[in-house]
Amino acid sequence: MSDAAPAALWRALVDAASEPYRRSGRFAWHFARGKLRWDPVFGHLVEHGLIAPRARVLDIGCGQGLLASLVDAAGTAEREGRWSRRWAAAPTGARITGIELMARDVARAQAALGDRADFVCADMRTAVFPRSDAVVVLDVLHYISVAEQDAVLDRVRGALGGGGRLILRVGDASTRSRFRTSQWVDRIVTFVRGHRVPPRFGRTLSEWLARLDELGFAVTSLPMHAGTPFANILLVGDVREPRP
Repeated sequence: MSDAAPAALWRALVDAASEPYRRSGRFAWHFARGKLRWDPVFGHLVEHGLIAPRARVLDIGCGQGLLASLVDAAGTAEREGRWSRRWAAAPTGARITGIELMARDVARAQAALGDRADFVCADMRTAVFPRSDAVVVLDVLHYISVAEQDAVLDRVRGALGGGGRLILRVGDASTRSRFRTSQWVDRIVTFVRGHRVPPRFGRTLSEWLARLDELGFAVTSLPMHAGTPFANILLVGDVREPRP
């Protein structure tokens, strides 16, 4: 554990998690640094220990594997005493399986991380979900229809079995102007990354919460758009009961 300022330790962690992407090209490296540093969800995951040590983690829509790289770097930082005393336990030993539709992103993830994580190029609507302790789904469900969202979430619940955690970030469609801004920016980012499927299918926060309650999750919600004009909400759902 370290008594250094958490901000300095976080910058060092971002640098360490971004470094492997130099092998994947300048775009991948710059994207990793920018996303990890400025997207508040990654710092929140670390500070609050949402991924437990030695967890089996399924990252749906993993992109170029940023979560896997961050988890790997966090384990190294903890072992080397570069972990803030103010943070929850590091996800040391957690193993990530990432599912991503875009072959280019999968190639970048594999080039950066090698065998430190597992990456599958597949569509989340049809991919096999392995048994997991935690499932992470950040900003991807709005690309598929509501019926398809329900089907994916039902299979996520099955992958978690009798316990586990869902970490889901969505847009709250009830915040109209923020949600429209989120959709507009997402269209631009996905176009730059070579993705031609626009985000179209949103729900209100109350609708998301109702669906997760039906699936047997006890959910806490937290705004996750600090310093941005977006409508992002982080939903952390812990399985509260076995499946019927």
